[in-house]
Amino acid sequence: MRHAAIVATGIYVPEIEVPNARLRARFAESAPDFVDRIEPASGILTRWYAPDDWATSDLALEASRACLARAGVDPTELDLVLVGTDSPDYITPATSVVLQHKLGASRAGTFDVGCACASFPTALGIAAGLVATQPWMRNVLVVGAYMMRKLADPSDPMIFLYGDGAGAALVQPSDEPGLGATAYLADGALAKDWYIAAGGTAEPMTVAALDAGRHQVRMHRKYPPAVNEEGWPKMIHELAARDGFAPRDVDCFVFTQVRRRTIEKVMARLELPMERAHLVMDKWGYTGSACIPMALHDAIDAGKIGPGSHVVLVGSGVGFDQAAISLRLTSALRLPEGA
Repeated sequence: MRHAAIVATGIYVPEIEVPNARLRARFAESAPDFVDRIEPASGILTRWYAPDDWATSDLALEASRACLARAGVDPTELDLVLVGTDSPDYITPATSVVLQHKLGASRAGTFDVGCACASFPTALGIAAGLVATQPWMRNVLVVGAYMMRKLADPSDPMIFLYGDGAGAALVQPSDEPGLGATAYLADGALAKDWYIAAGGTAEPMTVAALDAGRHQVRMHRKYPPAVNEEGWPKMIHELAARDGFAPRDVDCFVFTQVRRRTIEKVMARLELPMERAHLVMDKWGYTGSACIPMALHDAIDAGKIGPGSHVVLVGSGVGFDQAAISLRLTSALRLPEGA
């Protein structure tokens, strides 16, 4: 049976650091206690910005190059490029085709996966299915990239969350089981809780919409805590039933890195120690569509997981959309030099 597996990962973290102290000073008058309230719950201590003339595809480009370099694969060997993001370069065309050109992946087809912060596990599941059923497909690059802060109002304290970043994984055919079962949840009734109102076909851009800031991302209502606190364990148990494992057998869980306290509650529901969940929000902030591949790469580079490890990725994004995938890291995984 033909399987699909991740053979290499790569990330990009930009160079401009914006620690919480800087945002605390920025919002000292408009929202004096906001940072102090959100910091402990989120676990976010800092975040990193790319230069203002960069776009999401530029972040994706750097992560892609790092991933392909580790894999020893040239961009011209790619068959398909998938980009998961909800901060695209343009409404149209797809960010993936922009990345394909910048990367020099001249043979590759492309498409975007637009499930917000659930995009990366969704795209991995798609890549696994394609590689397993299309014998000609050898190299699929899956990228998560995020630059939401450029789509936000700089005076909105919620910009506290947003960090720029990108992560990538190269998927190839495998004789060993790698990418496994998937699970999905969604509820479009919450679509307008956190969204960009104007600029699409529901509300085309007008001067009035621009003046009202309706072209910027904004949280209009908080998501019910149960969305993640109950949804994530539900998907994990569905994965376990479909893939034949028990949650206690998983070596590492990687959740959307938006709120540490939510992850703590979910791990408690699973009756598992927090050490099994890998966290990166403290050092990179919330990198949305990119946070799961970035955390996966970080766990590999830290030696926390490697060939033989069983990992579960769980993503959650506005809409709301949720996606999870069970994966096993195989002997084909390229590790950092010296590991």
